Amino acid sequence: MNERRRDFAYYASLPYKIEFHPAAEGGYVASIPDLPGCITQGETSEETLRMIEDAKGAWIDAALAEGIAIPEPVPEADEYSGKFNLRIPRSLHRDLARRAEEEDVSLNTLATYLLSACMGKQLTTK
Repeated sequence: MNERRRDFAYYASLPYKIEFHPAAEGGYVASIPDLPGCITQGETSEETLRMIEDAKGAWIDAALAEGIAIPEPVPEADEYSGKFNLRIPRSLHRDLARRAEEEDVSLNTLATYLLSACMGKQLTTK
C-alpha cells in the first residue's frame, strides 16, 4: 500500500492484539503491546474495552502528528508455527509413548493434551 494512503483510518482498522486482565486493585487493565505505552484501566470490562479503543486512536493520532513510525500488527499465526523441538529423558519418552498407546491416541495428541491441562487451558484449533 502507498505510504501516503496510510492514514488514521488505515491504522485504526488494523487488528491490533489487545491484552486484557483484571487489575490488582479492582477493575480491568487493557493494553496494545504493538503500540508501546498504549494502556488503559476501567471499572468494568465493557468500559475498559471502550477505553482501549479510545487510547489506540489517541496513540495513532499522536504518532501521525509527530511523524513517528506506527508498527503494524503481526498476525499471531506468523509468530508461532505450532511446532517446537523438545528434548526429554528417554524414560519419560517411553512412559509417554506407553500412555499414548493405552489411551489409543498419538504421542503428539497426548503431549498436547497434557501441556494444555498443565497450562489450565482448553484445547483450541486455529
